[in-house]
Amino acid sequence: MRTKSGLLAALRHAWVAAAALLLPAMPAAAQTAIPSLGLTVTLTPVIANDYLFRGISQTRNNWAFQGTVDVQHDSGFYIGAFLTNAKFVASPWNDTRQELDLLAGYRFELGGVALDVGYIAYLYPGQDKAPGTQLNEYHEVALKASYTIDIVKLMGAFNYSPNFFGRSGDGFYVEGGADVTLPYGFTASGRLGHQWIQRNPLFGTPDYLWYSIGVSREIYAGVTASVAWYGTDISKRDCIPVADRASGGQRACDGRVLFTLSKVF
Repeated sequence: MRTKSGLLAALRHAWVAAAALLLPAMPAAAQTAIPSLGLTVTLTPVIANDYLFRGISQTRNNWAFQGTVDVQHDSGFYIGAFLTNAKFVASPWNDTRQELDLLAGYRFELGGVALDVGYIAYLYPGQDKAPGTQLNEYHEVALKASYTIDIVKLMGAFNYSPNFFGRSGDGFYVEGGADVTLPYGFTASGRLGHQWIQRNPLFGTPDYLWYSIGVSREIYAGVTASVAWYGTDISKRDCIPVADRASGGQRACDGRVLFTLSKVF
């Protein structure tokens, strides 16, 4: 069995190899084109004071260091990966330290609407399954759409998992939002999402709503800073209670300010 250090080393080598060979592409200002292969590629490192996924902290309210690589062909097909640190509380234990998401899909435009049909694998390399518990990993299919009207970009998304995080059964997710271009290079953003989970006790929360509102701007040499307020409608007592460790719930679902720095290569 591969050790955690060996697995992490392999992941780092794979990440470097992917970046060197593919060098990614996402809808962003700075991109690298490889005309001979018909590829557009982008690499995006991020530093944030938390890792929030659909409004819930995945790092127990600690800092996150992340990277995204995305490679798109001229045909619209793409592959990508997202790597971040992660940390959870569980009983008797949960040794998750990183999350690796693998993505693939097809982007195209129809009637002025940008569409993205994709698949996401949420993996947690190195996690060992504690007795009587489930592995975190799961998969989703996703549909995203966006439409731009002058300074406003409207967005929507629908995700479905046949066996959501922690083997919690069917997971349905919808999200809507908007980005508004403001004077002096600022962009204001708002998001509203709702997550439905079939077996709530295995996931750790009831079905819930989350929201965010924030602003971003390039501050220097392509580095973009953003600050936003995130919140959910989950009370602390219903936020992932863990017997003997957090029986009264956790602060992972509390409202908070999220600050990020990112740069697109």
